[in-house]
Amino acid sequence: MITKYHAKYYANLLTQKAVGGELSSISQSLMSASVDINPHQIDAALFAFKSPLSKGIVLADEVGLGKTIEAGLVICQYWAIGKRKIIIVCPAALRKQWSTELIDKFGIDNIILDTKNYNEAIKNGRSPYSKNKAIICSYNFVARKKDEILMHGFDISIIDEAHKLRNVYRQSSKTSHAVRDALTTTKKLLLTATPFQNSLLELYGLTSIIDDHIFGSEKSFRSEYGSGENNTDHDCLRCINVH
Repeated sequence: MITKYHAKYYANLLTQKAVGGELSSISQSLMSASVDINPHQIDAALFAFKSPLSKGIVLADEVGLGKTIEAGLVICQYWAIGKRKIIIVCPAALRKQWSTELIDKFGIDNIILDTKNYNEAIKNGRSPYSKNKAIICSYNFVARKKDEILMHGFDISIIDEAHKLRNVYRQSSKTSHAVRDALTTTKKLLLTATPFQNSLLELYGLTSIIDDHIFGSEKSFRSEYGSGENNTDHDCLRCINVH
């Protein structure tokens, strides 16, 4: 007997025939990209498609290794298979850079969605969330429009500078909570060079953005791994294995 969970798995597996697992899965993205691509960037893009049931991943390459290119390959593949409800969430200062790189390097049409564009679309009777353009917006915009973004149901969200959300486990981090809630049903690709700095709880916070069941509650995480305050030693990470 095939349960609804098996059905979902097999449906995703069939999609993976065109999306994941081998170099051929992103061949169209590679051919369409107008940029030199390094092997580690291809590996990262393939990793993003590795599990059909994954709710998302964290790409934590160091600064200068091309996380934007890795995300661009993933976006291209989604675009190629018709999944074009794509949202890029980033600091306001990086919106223009994202827009330019998506056009120049990957040929992905996009729009920077801010309060002005949003109000103009509503005034003209149009949906501000275009189905034929990738949406680029700031953290604050997503937080303000969280209910609408949740209802729109994006195929994938790219969260740049994702370390800005790593304190989501704290009740006082209202913007982080709102962004998490807005994208709760969306597959997520988190980009950051610093997944944690001062505490392992920051890593807990990032992973909970993707799936709050990975490590369970904050209390259980503290019990298993300690708070990790002011400790970035690799010994603290050896016992943590996230799939």
